[in-house]
Amino acid sequence: LQLVESGGGLVQPGGSLRLSCAASGFTFSSAFMRWYRRAPGKERELVASLTNTNTGGSTYYADSVKGRFTISRDNSKNTVCLQMSSLKPEDTAVYYCKASSFGLDYWGQGTQVTVSS
Repeated sequence: LQLVESGGGLVQPGGSLRLSCAASGFTFSSAFMRWYRRAPGKERELVASLTNTNTGGSTYYADSVKGRFTISRDNSKNTVCLQMSSLKPEDTAVYYCKASSFGLDYWGQGTQVTVSS
């Protein structure tokens, strides 16, 4: 089983980035997908989540990103994405995707997002 994040990088405040998480080795369409982040010196934070299609594909966003970030999934490509816009310096963190499927949790290795001028 594997989760591989990509799309991180350095962006100026106000800019946008699109993170992707490619999944393999499990039934992606039934998985509950989440994006977390960990900023330096801070606790890990749940940023966004998306339930599987069978449960309606409901989304959750942390208040700190609501209206700026959008989580989406493409079950045909086994991919979940996090579209981030109006980025702020406080969005700087390592971003991780997590899959929960049939009682098990799987994590990616993380991708660094740095928002700085």
